[in-house]
Amino acid sequence: MKKHLYISIAVLAAGILASGCVSTGTFKKMEADKNGEIAALQQQKSKQDQDNAALKQQVTSLEQKNKTTEQEKAALLAANQQRQQQYEQLVQGLAKEVEKGQLQVKQYKNMLSVDLAEKIFFDSGRAALKKEGKEVLKKVAEALKGYESKIIRVVGHTDNVKLAKSLQATFPTNWELSVARATSVVRFLQDTGIPPERLIPAGRGEYEPVVPNDTPEGRQKNRRIELMLIDKSLVSEMTRTGN
Repeated sequence: MKKHLYISIAVLAAGILASGCVSTGTFKKMEADKNGEIAALQQQKSKQDQDNAALKQQVTSLEQKNKTTEQEKAALLAANQQRQQQYEQLVQGLAKEVEKGQLQVKQYKNMLSVDLAEKIFFDSGRAALKKEGKEVLKKVAEALKGYESKIIRVVGHTDNVKLAKSLQATFPTNWELSVARATSVVRFLQDTGIPPERLIPAGRGEYEPVVPNDTPEGRQKNRRIELMLIDKSLVSEMTRTGN
């Protein structure tokens, strides 16, 4: 473009000078004007090149974001499929116990849980495991051993009935009873071969009922031991946040 303009100026200048119609000053002014046009066009082209580069960068960034989004979707889908598969395997492994009503297997967004019926595992107001409970818990332990990437949080729950005075020397409230029961289960799971690093005992007493405590049936459902399978990464994140 610059070359063509210079040629035009040269041709025009030659014609003008040949005809003698304009002065040298006028010619220089015309040349300066053309040079200004050339500079403006070059500046315009430079800006256009910059705009094109910026647009290309935006397109690349959007493509990268789309790629990342697709990867995240694929990871979430894979995680959901893995959780579903783990849930089905756990239910299958404990099918007989589920059928007998000895326990329930539940699936949550980021975890699995096994709810154990309290009457099978403990006598009223006691924290020592019954023989029948140990037999069921052995099967549960075998089913849980394969989930090496999971932390097992064992939570004791009670109803809202106060303990008999004869028991209050050992367990002043349902808090102590729920924690003692969870600890008994944790120790038994450890004895069956589950690493203690994967076990966390906790007690919630009467303060996390699944149904109202206003009927005998409701209170029975609330007396339970809950085994929650949580990803190690999630537990680590919760620990960091707590600190």
